[in-house]
Amino acid sequence: MKLAFSTLGVPGLPLPEVLRLATTYGYHGVELRADPEEPVHPGLDLARRTDVAAEFKAAGVEVLGIAGYARVAAPGDDAPVIEEMRRLLDLARDLGAPFIRVFPGGSAEQSREEADATAAGRLGTAAEYAADLGVRILLETHDSHRTGADAIRVLGRVGHRQVGALWDVMHTWLGGEQPSETYAALSPYLGYVQVKDIASPDDTTPLRLGAGVLPLTECVDVLSRHGWDGWLCWEYEKRWYEAAAPLPDLLRAGHDHLARLLNDSA
Repeated sequence: MKLAFSTLGVPGLPLPEVLRLATTYGYHGVELRADPEEPVHPGLDLARRTDVAAEFKAAGVEVLGIAGYARVAAPGDDAPVIEEMRRLLDLARDLGAPFIRVFPGGSAEQSREEADATAAGRLGTAAEYAADLGVRILLETHDSHRTGADAIRVLGRVGHRQVGALWDVMHTWLGGEQPSETYAALSPYLGYVQVKDIASPDDTTPLRLGAGVLPLTECVDVLSRHGWDGWLCWEYEKRWYEAAAPLPDLLRAGHDHLARLLNDSA
């Protein structure tokens, strides 16, 4: 498996510094948070996109994915959500990223069936555009569709190879799902896995990997046992928890922890 980290952990950090961290600490890739407050976002012009792709190539670091905020199950008109996905897909294509991340974002106002149908319809529409660009749309286990069992209700309805799953290990654990259950549900669709650690269900402040309660060992064991060889991406949510320790201080230990888990599971 290859290792990456998300720029959610280094909010606003200039791209040269992000790439320096990746190369210094042995990460193969970076997940780019796509927000206007970040150096890379859908508003970039083509010249800047070309420069970004060249900077990654020169550093020998891959753009793992574009972490967008489109909410595919949210109530409302379809058109703005589909257009948001298209803009993320265009950015991913221009940067050479294989994936974009979207959220479910269903509302308590909807029934489960309504949320599933809304998400599946929008993803199915965007899938054809994604196929033309060679980029996959990944639905993250998050918010209204927290577990693998939730996500496959949508993915099974879409039934398109360009639409898959992003396994966020915190949300499936908070949803009461065991890693083996999540993998069984998502394995036909799995794009990559976001790892992290927290102190408890009531305190989701990010911690260094291995310092909290999330079942990282079990997750890596399940993936290794089934011969899965994709990406593990550390999503350290510094942007939402300003008091959390700075991610650069933790990157070496995080890399080493994941490397130990991978070695022990081999």
